[in-house]
Amino acid sequence: METQDIVISAKNVSKTFKIKDRNTNSIRSKVANIFNPNHTREIKALTDINFEVRRGEFFGIIGNNGSGKSTLLKILTSVYEPDKGGKISIEGNFQRLALGAGFDLEISARENIYLNGSLFGLSFKKIGGIFNSIIEFAELEEFADTKVKYFSSGMTSRLAFSIAVHVDADILFLDEFGGVGDLGFRRKSEQVFKESIVEGKTIVHVSHEIGTLKEYCDRVLWLERGECKMIGEANEVLDQYLASCNSQV
Repeated sequence: METQDIVISAKNVSKTFKIKDRNTNSIRSKVANIFNPNHTREIKALTDINFEVRRGEFFGIIGNNGSGKSTLLKILTSVYEPDKGGKISIEGNFQRLALGAGFDLEISARENIYLNGSLFGLSFKKIGGIFNSIIEFAELEEFADTKVKYFSSGMTSRLAFSIAVHVDADILFLDEFGGVGDLGFRRKSEQVFKESIVEGKTIVHVSHEIGTLKEYCDRVLWLERGECKMIGEANEVLDQYLASCNSQV
């Protein structure tokens, strides 16, 4: 793998969460803790994860619930910081797509479009030029000035998908981002996904959908209990993952 082709690099990435046994925000709980100290537990979500993603590669991440998939994606997109010693390097601008990710629920779809666009360095004039296309593709013309917190999950997904189509990101991080909306919108989004998103972009996709990962992925990382169980060619890893799941039934 040529160094100049690597756009995502994760080295020695671990993540430990510290969880307190009780909520200590209230005055009563703080007084009670004088006599009954609150203990902190450590939960190891990820342990020493290493991988690289090439420019233009479709890279999948799979694993059972609680394996650390979403935690890893949040570290890659700077939502979480890795433990000391871990390092993430990303070359290019990126967008994370998940239900509600990157949206301020207290403001309207219009304001969220401008907010997301500005995060990619687009001027308000440029965003204004693509605004109608985003709203129309998402089929949300009547809800442009409605707060996103009142949207259904399908409406939120359509808005996120439409922004991804129209805002030019080099790298996309997809978190369980399958077909959205009704049958008509799913067909439209699947066509655009193949023609406008997959081609020419680097994609990291967390998913349980084996069929989607087999169709699109070049390579797959299999996480198990926060550790790298296997990484390699998509079909090989996915077949091993399925065999493991079947053996546990």
